[in-house]
Amino acid sequence: MKKRHLVIFFIAILLIVSTLHIGKWTLEAVNAEVDDYQELKLFTEVISIVEKNYVEKVEIKDLIYGAIKGMISALDPHSSFMTPEVYKEMQIDTMGEFGGLGIQIGIKEGVLTVIAPIDDTPAQKAGILSGDKIIKVAGESTKNMSLLDAVNKMRGAIGTKVTLTIYRIGWKDTKDFSIVREIIKVASIKQKLIDENIGYIKITQFQDKTATDLEDALTKLEKKQLTGLILDMRNNPGGLLVSAVRVTENFLPSKKLVVYIKDRKGTTKEFYTHTKDRLNGLPMVVLVNQGSASASEIVAGALKDWNRAVIVGVTTFGKGSVQSVLPLSDGSGLRLTTARYYTPKGISIQNTGITPDIIVKLKVANGNAIHVTREKDLEKHLDTVKPEDNDGKEEEEEMPYDIPDKDDPQLQRGVDIIKSWKVIQSIKPAA
Repeated sequence: MKKRHLVIFFIAILLIVSTLHIGKWTLEAVNAEVDDYQELKLFTEVISIVEKNYVEKVEIKDLIYGAIKGMISALDPHSSFMTPEVYKEMQIDTMGEFGGLGIQIGIKEGVLTVIAPIDDTPAQKAGILSGDKIIKVAGESTKNMSLLDAVNKMRGAIGTKVTLTIYRIGWKDTKDFSIVREIIKVASIKQKLIDENIGYIKITQFQDKTATDLEDALTKLEKKQLTGLILDMRNNPGGLLVSAVRVTENFLPSKKLVVYIKDRKGTTKEFYTHTKDRLNGLPMVVLVNQGSASASEIVAGALKDWNRAVIVGVTTFGKGSVQSVLPLSDGSGLRLTTARYYTPKGISIQNTGITPDIIVKLKVANGNAIHVTREKDLEKHLDTVKPEDNDGKEEEEEMPYDIPDKDDPQLQRGVDIIKSWKVIQSIKPAA
C-alpha cells in the first residue's frame, strides 16, 4: 500500500472511535458524514507534500503526532496529546512516583533554582544543594525555560543520564553534574504540630494515595488532643478529582455534596461524602494562594460553601475544568477537557478562583511586586460561565519555600484564628 493511502487509512481510523466509558461518563465520537470532513483532503495533501519534498527525510508517524499535538493544543491550555513515553510517565506520576533526579525547583530572581534536593535521591547523592542555579539541562540553556519544561527534561526513563550545569555562589565557573535517573517517590502529605496542639497538614498534590495518607496523618494528630487544624494547599496544582473528593470527606458530615461536574450536553454527575467528619467540627483553617488550582480548589470550595473552614490567603488559580485521560491504540494518550466543575452552591470558579474569607498577602520584597499567572491569563482558556468584570492582572509575591513558620504571615493568621475561635464564640451581647 502506498504511503499516501496509509496516511488516509490512519486518519480514517482516528475518526471512527468507539465509545469510551470513564466511570458513568461516556465520551462519544460520532461517525460523521464524509462531507463534514472535506477539509481532510487539504490535510492529506500537506502531509504528502512534506513527506515527498521536505529537505530532510521525515517519518509519517512524526508528522501525524505533530498534527495531533497542534490540533489538541488549539482547544484550551489543559488539553494535550501525550506520546507513549509521556503518557506512561503521567500514569506513574499520579501514583506518586516517577523516574527522575529528586529535586524541588523554582524560579528565583529569574533563574531556575534548586529549592531543595529530596533526601536519598540521585540529586542529593550527586551533591546538588539548595540554592544551586541550574544554568543548563542536558546542554540546553534554562534561560526563559518554564518550570514545566525543566521538569519534563529532568524526568525520564530509569537508568538514563541527564547532565545539569550548575552555578553555586562562591564558584568562579559552572560545573556539570551527570546524574542517573531513579524512581523518585514523592509524599503528597506532610503533617506536624504547631504550638503543641494545633495540627498542620500540607497537601502538595492530589495523587492516588493522597486520601489514604491524609487519613494516616489525621490518626497520628488525633492523639495529640488538637484544638484545631490548618490545612495548607498553597501551591498545590491539583491532581485527581476522586482524590479531592475523598480528602474532603474527612472534614464534612455524610451525604454532603462536594462537587458536581457538567459536560457540554448539560449532563451532570454529583460527588457526595460517605463518611463522617473526622474532626467532629473542630476549628479548621484552609490556606490557599494563586498556586492552588483544580483539585485543591474543589476542596477549598466545598469547605467554604458548607461553612466548615475559614479560608485564608489570596485568590486561587481559577481552573474550573475537568480533564479526562483517554488511552489511544498505540500506547499514546489524550488529555481532553470534557466538563466544568461547580462548588456545592453551584458556583463555577473558572477564571475567578476561590476568594478567601480573609485576604492575607505576603510581603513584597524590596517594594517590587511579582506578577502571578492565573487561569484567566492563559491563552485559549475557557470562558467564565457568568462573565464578570476583570480588574486586571494581579501582582503578588510568589510563595517562598522552606519559610520559617514565624515568618509566614498566612500561617500565623491561621494560628491566630484557631486560638481565638473559642474566645469569639463565648462572647455574648450584654443583657
